[in-house]
Amino acid sequence: MKNSLLKSLAAFSLSAFALTAGSAYAADEKIEVTPTPQVTNQELAAIYVLSEVCPKLVKDEAKFNQGYAKLAKEYLPNEKSPVSALEKLSKQKSFAKILKEAQSDAKKAGKAKNTEICQELSTYAN
Repeated sequence: MKNSLLKSLAAFSLSAFALTAGSAYAADEKIEVTPTPQVTNQELAAIYVLSEVCPKLVKDEAKFNQGYAKLAKEYLPNEKSPVSALEKLSKQKSFAKILKEAQSDAKKAGKAKNTEICQELSTYAN
């Protein structure tokens, strides 16, 4: 299931080059969000964009939230609250460009593809 979900997330791929996964700091609390070495900021942005796009596209928002939380935990295993960490990361100036690209990619993917990805993520917690 993770592999097919990762393939689906490829629809949100931002560019051919990958930035080295680094640290981003929350402005207010100076909380460090450090993705695992194989996770890129583009992937984190794509995951975060799912939280913006999917709630209006899924039938069961609670199941989506469970799947989303599981996916976030897999990408940020060292975070106590990966969903909160992604939210804080999304508000950082240093992350803004990457996030805008992910939002643009989600828009280009279209409603049908986004709905497919969101529905798949809704079953991911099972």
